[in-house]
Amino acid sequence: MKQKYLISKENDQKKLIIKEFAELDKERLSLLCEEEYDYKIIKSAISKGKEALIAELRTNNMYPPGVYAEKIAQAVIDMFDSKDSPPMELFFNDIDLLIKGQETSEDLDEIESIVDEIDELIGDDVKEEVVDKDKIKDIKAPIKIAEDDDGVVT
Repeated sequence: MKQKYLISKENDQKKLIIKEFAELDKERLSLLCEEEYDYKIIKSAISKGKEALIAELRTNNMYPPGVYAEKIAQAVIDMFDSKDSPPMELFFNDIDLLIKGQETSEDLDEIESIVDEIDELIGDDVKEEVVDKDKIKDIKAPIKIAEDDDGVVT
């Protein structure tokens, strides 16, 4: 699933707003959640460290995975470090998260060379036989089909 987080500061209201979007339909992001945070609480959490900020940003409605939460927290820290920062968009794809955790079992080149070796072995054992059409006509079959018959039984 593809996700987007829109992070913005509302200076006049002294609030941080995070909106979570997800691709529920193909190529279309839908709003899942919108959370508002008081500046004072966010600044206090930032002063305590990234882990405290992540704990403050996570709610019952919005609980991003650790990798995403760290990037969101870093974006919030960067946003509070500058006075007039524009809204930030963070894009994530769950497939990237799943692939990152997997280790490759073998090198792709090694696998391709093994496949080539197998193909060579199979190719050496298989010999083409040329079949003489006259020999096919001489085969005695228990059922004889008339030469003018198209083989359709009615």
